[in-house]
Order: sequence, then structure tokens, then C-alpha cells
Amino acid sequence: MDALSTVVFALWFILPAYAANASPVALGGGRPIDGGRKFLDGRPIFGAGKTVRGFVAGVAVGIAVGMVLCLLHPFLLGNREPVPGLHSFSSYLLLSSLLSLGALTGDLLGSFLKRRLGMARGDPAFLLDQLGFLVFALLFAYPFFQPTRAMVLFLLLLTPALHLGTNILAYKLGMKERPY
Repeated sequence: MDALSTVVFALWFILPAYAANASPVALGGGRPIDGGRKFLDGRPIFGAGKTVRGFVAGVAVGIAVGMVLCLLHPFLLGNREPVPGLHSFSSYLLLSSLLSLGALTGDLLGSFLKRRLGMARGDPAFLLDQLGFLVFALLFAYPFFQPTRAMVLFLLLLTPALHLGTNILAYKLGMKERPY
């Protein structure tokens, strides 16, 4: 696979996870997933920023993005598969569901770890914030869909910069309190 195909296929593959991870900023709010309960250490389990609505909306947006990619696949990719087995409605539904659930689970785990470390909501945790959601998205999808090593490497290098850029944009648009 050439470099351009690697980049295109990697982005095509991971887009549902990116969308799922980003959408709670705009669509979240409401009741916290942890219900305001505390963990054994007396700190919030996840914190007020992780809401039921944000989680559900994130999964829904990620799946919707996957379905759009499925519709666009024949027009933009022809019969080429970004990863083996990704060619049908059911395969796109499965992949986008797994990536979305994985991304949001990774984000929740990151919040859980940050609370254990005594970090407040919104405090930066370099690499955990940028890569936690990506690693879990890839882990959830891996039993069914295996991206190439080059695709994974590209995503591991791209995601921190992309994450920072989108957070700065969300901050400038007034959607986030902090630019990271």
C-alpha cells in the first residue's frame, strides 16, 4: 500500500471514532454517568463532564458517520477495502459501533485515571487525553478489523496534533472552557 492510500484508508477507518470522541462537547450535558457518586478515594468516579447524553450522542454520531462512509464507499473507494472485510452495511455498522464505544470507553477511563490522580475536570494529561480514546477504539475494533501497522502508526502520530487543534477550535468557538 502506498503512503497516500495509507493516509486515506487510516482516516476513513478511524473517522467514526474521531466523531464519537468530539461530539459530546457539542451534544453532551445533563446527568453525569457516575450520578455524582464518589469512588473509594472520595473523588468523583468520572466527574460531571462525562454525561449519559454525551456518551449516547457520541456513539450515535460515530455510527451515523460510519453509515455515511458506507454510502460513500462505492463512489470514493470503489471495490477497495480500507481494512479487510469492510465492504458491507453490516461491516460498517459493526466497525462504527465498536470504534465509537471504544473511543468513549477510552475517554471515560482517562477521566477515571485523572480523578484518581487528583486532577480536576479539564486539566490536561498529555497523551492520555489525546491517545486514550484512539487506543481503546482500535482495541475494540481489532477482533474484527485489523488496520495495517502503517495505518496505526500514522494515527498515533496524527491524533495528538489533530486533538489539540480541534480543542483549540472548540475553545475559540466557546464550546470548551480551556484550549486543550
